Amino acid sequence: MSRGLNKLMIIGHLGREPEMRYTPSGRPVTTFSVATSRSWHSSDGERHEETEWFNVVAWGNLAEICNQHLHKGQQVYVEGRLQTRRWEDSDGNKHFTTELVAREMIMLGDRREPDDGKYRADVDEEEELPF
Repeated sequence: MSRGLNKLMIIGHLGREPEMRYTPSGRPVTTFSVATSRSWHSSDGERHEETEWFNVVAWGNLAEICNQHLHKGQQVYVEGRLQTRRWEDSDGNKHFTTELVAREMIMLGDRREPDDGKYRADVDEEEELPF
């Protein structure tokens, strides 16, 4: 069987403060959004800009680090995999969400601590959904 590749790398700014919760088993999970922007000039010379928003989910130690060190507006590099979750609410409505499951995070721009700002997730941990 051939292997596939699901790897996503983004650099952008946090759109909101990280939110940390715990699964029923006590495992931390942090969610936040990151905006990435691109700009280009059309053939008539007009400048265009487009912003794409990514929902990011971090688990375990990386979740705790993201919750503690990241703040709205901060520039960040996030690497991980793209995941789409599906669920049905109590009224029978089907919902879908696509998110970046973080494996690595690097704080960019102004840092408040003297470390290198690079954090990695434990890749062997099993994931639980907090909802």
